[in-house]
Amino acid sequence: MQAVLQGFKGVLVSDFYTGYDSVKCPQQKCLIHLMRDLNDDMLKNPYDDELRQMVQQFGDLLKPMVETVDRHGLKKYFLKKYLSVVQRFYKQLSKEAFRSEVATRYKERFEKNRYKLFTFLSYDGVPWNNNNAEHAMKAFAGLREVIEGTTTPNGIDEYLILLSVCETCRYRDIDFLEFLCSREKDIGEFRGKHRASRGPVRTLS
Repeated sequence: MQAVLQGFKGVLVSDFYTGYDSVKCPQQKCLIHLMRDLNDDMLKNPYDDELRQMVQQFGDLLKPMVETVDRHGLKKYFLKKYLSVVQRFYKQLSKEAFRSEVATRYKERFEKNRYKLFTFLSYDGVPWNNNNAEHAMKAFAGLREVIEGTTTPNGIDEYLILLSVCETCRYRDIDFLEFLCSREKDIGEFRGKHRASRGPVRTLS
């Protein structure tokens, strides 16, 4: 992992796999993964009032952030106002002395990842979840059905390059086939020249 991400200067968006903790760059942990874990433990511990209170507080904290993203996109200009709300959340959390084992475990998890849960508030274009990466992995997994057998490292590399371009076009609302036919090498420049919509986005299958 260190070799793959050597020299990476962006924000790493990932799940809670501990192997990412050693990567020296700003990180954003997937809050959807955290929400799923909280909900699963709520179902397993329906009478744990301390856990229920924590889940409610976290939900109240995250909901307006997501609504702001839906309205304005991932723009720190609109999101940075929530940094003070996050500080209040952690200040209150630090005062809690939970008796519940599950609530105590989540308190430790929140504190351990304090500077990795809300990184997206301070950057433009950083998502609060890693759904895009999971979607891309599913597209890559579909390669097995296409080739119906084994492939070579070179074949994988070529497919990944095409898949990366295809997914980038899709997320930027660009026609993938039109981009390839244009012979352009920069997706950003291509998008600037073709801002008008030209039909549905095509993807490889």
